[in-house]
Amino acid sequence: MTRPAKLINVYYFIKRFFLFVFFICGAGLLLQAQDFPAKPNTLVNDYTHTLSANEINQLEQKLVRFDDSTSTQIAVVLIPSLNGYEVADYGAQLAQKWGIGQQGKNNGVLILVSTGDRKITIQTGYGVEGALPDAIAKRIIENQITPEFRQGNYYAGLDKGTDAIIAYTKGEYKNDKPKQKDQGGSVGLIILIIIIILIIISRRGGGGNQVIGSRGGASPFWWFLMGNAMGRGSSGNWGGGRGGSWGGGSGGFGGFGGGSFGGGGASGSW
Repeated sequence: MTRPAKLINVYYFIKRFFLFVFFICGAGLLLQAQDFPAKPNTLVNDYTHTLSANEINQLEQKLVRFDDSTSTQIAVVLIPSLNGYEVADYGAQLAQKWGIGQQGKNNGVLILVSTGDRKITIQTGYGVEGALPDAIAKRIIENQITPEFRQGNYYAGLDKGTDAIIAYTKGEYKNDKPKQKDQGGSVGLIILIIIIILIIISRRGGGGNQVIGSRGGASPFWWFLMGNAMGRGSSGNWGGGRGGSWGGGSGGFGGFGGGSFGGGGASGSW
């Protein structure tokens, strides 16, 4: 074989080798990109079915109330496996991909739990790193969360962990766009007072104001007053069936706001 022919063969070998390496790396990156779940519409997301529906609901309600009052978003995510990722790296990328926290405030916190790897990380957005520094995040993992996890009490660990995060971050921000509060209590009191007045007057046989008509019916004025009070209860942003369930007037999770993360936080295992 001549020298130019050998050089051509070497050239094609090298070219094929680099194409093969490029294909393998590209396929690996594509598979890794698929490891991140799509952005959800809830703060608590259990992809392992570890928590019961009631436990998820209780955590969700607490974190939604905190988001509504402070705009700080704490997300809890349980996944079955990291698929080769380092837990802090996976958590930071997931938090950034979802945009946990508010844009500009960057006040998001992610608790990521990999049940199969028995690893956990708390990732903090730029805006809460002062209130929740790495050392405090590490302490919460070691003192509140992983002791419960070792006993198989995943809900108790997450409940205590989120309570601790709320305690450290609750004074950091206030929500400048809170959801409208539920006025159900005051409306109910107005209706009760009206009913008592109507009962008292009806027992006295009416009166000059003709509250109760000659046939026992209330006058149009009182029906108008009661209708107005009832109208306040049925209108406004009560949020339907879900809004009332949050307590304190919260209207449910409104979605992640586009916060940014820089790798702050801490990780651990159990």
